[in-house]
Amino acid sequence: MKHLLRKIVNLAKDENFMRLIENIEVLVSKILSLAMVVVILAAIFDLGVYLIKELFTNPYGKFNEVLFTIFGLFLNILIALEILENITAYLRKHVVHVELVIVTSLIAVARKIIILDLGKITGVEIIGLGVAILALSISYWIIRSSNIKH
Repeated sequence: MKHLLRKIVNLAKDENFMRLIENIEVLVSKILSLAMVVVILAAIFDLGVYLIKELFTNPYGKFNEVLFTIFGLFLNILIALEILENITAYLRKHVVHVELVIVTSLIAVARKIIILDLGKITGVEIIGLGVAILALSISYWIIRSSNIKH
């Protein structure tokens, strides 16, 4: 019992506790990476099935109607790849790369704009998307210019 108590007290020391937390963070990041790979593969499969179905079942000339859905699916995969890149960058350096997060956010907002159905969206939502793009673009410019100076 004393041996167990001594291990618990030793684990509670700051440096040992921080090492334990870091190991847990690395484990969680690895699990997230594997899960994201599964999500990406499933999304690629889904995109392939959707493309084949739409190419061979739609009459000629109707493909343009589903084009925005296809663009959305492509961009979903691109966003998932960017998230995977964020996770792997964290695993490499144990630092969240703000530039990657901002780029991922820009892609997500761009996806929203690309697949936008103007008949179902209000002016306030369009203004909100514009403000989001402006804020993310300015943030990216600030981060990028500060990285160039270093």
